[in-house]
Amino acid sequence: MIDRYSLLRPWLFCLDPEKAHNLTLSNMDRAQRWGLLERLVTKPINDPQMLCGIEFPNPVGLAAGLDKDGKHIDALAALGFGFLEIGTVTPRPQPGNPKPRMFRLPEAQAIINRMGFNNDGVDACVSRVRRSKFWQSGGVLGMNIGKNASTPIEEASRDYVLAMEAVYEIATYITVNISSPNTQNLRALQGEEMLRELLGSLDEARKRLCDRYGVRKPLFLKIAPDLDHGDINLIADLLLEFGIDAVIATNTTISRDAVKGMEFGEEAGGLSGAPVRNASNIVIKVLKARLGNQIPIIGVGGILSGADAREKIMAGASLVQLYSGLIYRGPDLVNECAAALRQP
Repeated sequence: MIDRYSLLRPWLFCLDPEKAHNLTLSNMDRAQRWGLLERLVTKPINDPQMLCGIEFPNPVGLAAGLDKDGKHIDALAALGFGFLEIGTVTPRPQPGNPKPRMFRLPEAQAIINRMGFNNDGVDACVSRVRRSKFWQSGGVLGMNIGKNASTPIEEASRDYVLAMEAVYEIATYITVNISSPNTQNLRALQGEEMLRELLGSLDEARKRLCDRYGVRKPLFLKIAPDLDHGDINLIADLLLEFGIDAVIATNTTISRDAVKGMEFGEEAGGLSGAPVRNASNIVIKVLKARLGNQIPIIGVGGILSGADAREKIMAGASLVQLYSGLIYRGPDLVNECAAALRQP
């Protein structure tokens, strides 16, 4: 499908990025409903990986952010991912930041977005998940949760607990997003005092939910690439203290060093794609040195080839996730990465 995508991409890149994003996903939905999508993509690679008590059909997943509301689950599942992560969802619906809020930087194979957790609210997303064939058939589906923009940062724990309660029954795992740069002060939750309070609240809530549903759902934490080594080690220690099951490294970066002088390079928001690759790999290496094999790492950031995916594994990750690479490389990137990671 890469040849087809290479023909479509110039046309898509003439459109506003957010419009192109929505149009592509809508057309994928139609192709999936009509039974065409499975004919256009390569058969998914079977390479099971056990992590946190979950069997992932292959180690390549979809990163949160591409399908914020769970509107395109079955179409995305048809691309060959071993797992999908939906969100970020918040307790209440919110429109996100004003448009335009997404920008392509083709010269750098990068994207800047300042979407701001735009979503229909967690309850609407959960309803869509329940209706999806992927979820009904037991597909591995992570739910990424965040706080509403209107909630004061001092009350963030309340929003995360509310969101976790809403997704707990349907999620294979739950990711706590404290690293988006597009919600004011959110990254302050990566500091010791606030993170300790948040993880403590989530730990208590999970114990209650475990008693209610009879199952302990894995909790993952997603962190930023802009942390120094001391902050990374502090977070690693708190992950161990509160029994967090895995860490996702990393979210988008606020650094602009790699895109200086480029069109849109100074736009506010999180930078993703190739420029975040090395920063993400460094965070993974620091985490691995601190955590060893106690807590697995999921690598995300700047994967545009199978070789990039292997770099994440060599740095210390157990699984990888894709997002911006799909915009530049198209759907065949999924199986390319899965094939590159398959053990001989």
